[in-house]
Amino acid sequence: MSDINSLENRITAALDRISRGLDARPQNGGGDVEALQAALENERRNNAELTERVRLLKERQDGQVAALSDRVETQRSQLGALDAQLQTLRASNEQLREMNARLRETVTAGLAPDLQEAAIAVEVRAMEAQRAADIAEMDAIIAELKPLIAEA
Repeated sequence: MSDINSLENRITAALDRISRGLDARPQNGGGDVEALQAALENERRNNAELTERVRLLKERQDGQVAALSDRVETQRSQLGALDAQLQTLRASNEQLREMNARLRETVTAGLAPDLQEAAIAVEVRAMEAQRAADIAEMDAIIAELKPLIAEA
């Protein structure tokens, strides 16, 4: 029997402690849950906003990368066309030099001195055109390098 009385006293003491704990607790205990749910909803909204921002930034970055890729491809094709023109110009200038060299040989043999002067004038104009083409090529290269240097 003493065990039963002892257990009864212990159970009564535990129930008293539980009662005091419940009395000490704020009466609006549901308010904590509501506050937590409100905070959770707020965090979910913030997360959704951040996700949308990331998506917009990714779209913008993808657009910029595509634009830069197009720009690079356009410049490559322009440089390819310029290179082809320069190669043609160089080949024709080389042919002109050979012809003028033959003409000089013929003229020095005494056939036509005035023709020699005309040939030299043509050769000078061809060299000026070659120089202008070289300058255009350098300008194209510089134009392509400037944006790359600015980005770096």
